Amino acid sequence: MVRSEIISKLSKKIHRKLPKSDLKKILQIFFETIIQGIKDNKSTEFRNFGRFSVKKIRENRNARNPRTGEKIYTEEKKSISFKMAKELRRKINENRITN
Repeated sequence: MVRSEIISKLSKKIHRKLPKSDLKKILQIFFETIIQGIKDNKSTEFRNFGRFSVKKIRENRNARNPRTGEKIYTEEKKSISFKMAKELRRKINENRITN
């Protein structure tokens, strides 16, 4: 699902009088808030959905370029980790056929 589909679904479910341009702004603020929290090394949690948190990838001084075999230095980086909530896992798997 892409952003425009999400906005269309929100428009139908919330209220048709609320302009889609306002929904786009709300969605953009939502994403910017999550991104800012991650930049500040803070976890962002949505109950019954999951938690976004920062995972640090440590620097590596002994890395090698697999093509040339040359030693390279990699800097410390940030990555995003997402842990799914039990409620979301249950909803995703509730329609599974058990064997």
